[in-house]
Amino acid sequence: MIRRLALAIALLMPGAALAETFSAAEREAIREHGPWPQAALSDPTNRFSGDPGAIAFGERLFFERSLSAEGDVACAQCHRPDMAFTDGRKTARGTADGARNTLSLWNVGQMRWFGWGGASDTLWGASVRPLALMAEMGAPPEGLRARLRQNAALWHDYRAIVGQAAEDADGSAVTATVGKLLAAYQETLISPRTAFDRFRAALLGDDPAGVAAYPATAKRGLKLFIGKGNCNLCHAGPLFATDGFESVGMPHFIGPGAVDKGRYGDLLTFRASAMKASGPHSDAPGPMLTDQARLQHKDFGAFRVPSLRQAALTAPYMHNGALPTLEAVIRHYSDLDMERLHADGAAILRPLHLSKSEIADLVAFLETLSAAP
Repeated sequence: MIRRLALAIALLMPGAALAETFSAAEREAIREHGPWPQAALSDPTNRFSGDPGAIAFGERLFFERSLSAEGDVACAQCHRPDMAFTDGRKTARGTADGARNTLSLWNVGQMRWFGWGGASDTLWGASVRPLALMAEMGAPPEGLRARLRQNAALWHDYRAIVGQAAEDADGSAVTATVGKLLAAYQETLISPRTAFDRFRAALLGDDPAGVAAYPATAKRGLKLFIGKGNCNLCHAGPLFATDGFESVGMPHFIGPGAVDKGRYGDLLTFRASAMKASGPHSDAPGPMLTDQARLQHKDFGAFRVPSLRQAALTAPYMHNGALPTLEAVIRHYSDLDMERLHADGAAILRPLHLSKSEIADLVAFLETLSAAP
């Protein structure tokens, strides 16, 4: 009854109702988080990008266990479609336990760097790494090529997509091609429109009924997100992410005397890799972006600022899966221990000192950024 009454008032006084809800500055901040969905981007370094046949075959490879060393691990084991392309674990498990949480693949084709530390600057390069790592799929180049050839049906269809070059390619070239086919499929994983996107369209289109339909708790959370919390400075744009890397006070020790170096360590991996946009397997090679691949002390222990789209479906959170719920993530920033921040960590971070109701409102807003496909 109360909801119907609020809607009736909004319909009678649209201008006043919208003005009371969000200021002009707030509306402009909200505008920057759309529109959604974004169109799939084409990757010039991947000749299979956007090709329907390659996309279909890449999806097949995504679920193919025979590519792994023991024939029992597929990409879809860690990136489960029914779990928002994550696995629900604190840290991933392939052929062995890993040290990092599994990132969702939703909207991965919209990114510039890939992985928690940005060890790849192409999606196909990122797709190659789990194939070769012994702790994940354990399929180094020559082994991967041999396993493809052993599967007669798979090899036949692979050659049909790749062409005559498939016969003479060495293991490294085959691995790059498999990565590109996997990437062609992953580029199509664009998350659906959400309650927030419908609200944004209603707010900017002066649709009072649409504005009224958005929960009051989510509206309050959105105000905190773009206001007191300054969350949108890092979680910006339609993707709610900057594609950057920050130290946010999370521990990066992974065992006695062992640390996860984060962005710093992954840049070392990137610089040594042949599977990058400037490398020999790129279909549009150019100079390496040295300004973005420069080793800096501040990158030690820094990790990706992830997209918040579909975040309600991808628990647990942070690079090590240490925070089990969205509420726990918000509490981390609310009670931030400045002593634990890297000396060169995110300069804007300060404890937010949120009340219990403010935390609940922020969770309510974040939940409106997710939708079942």
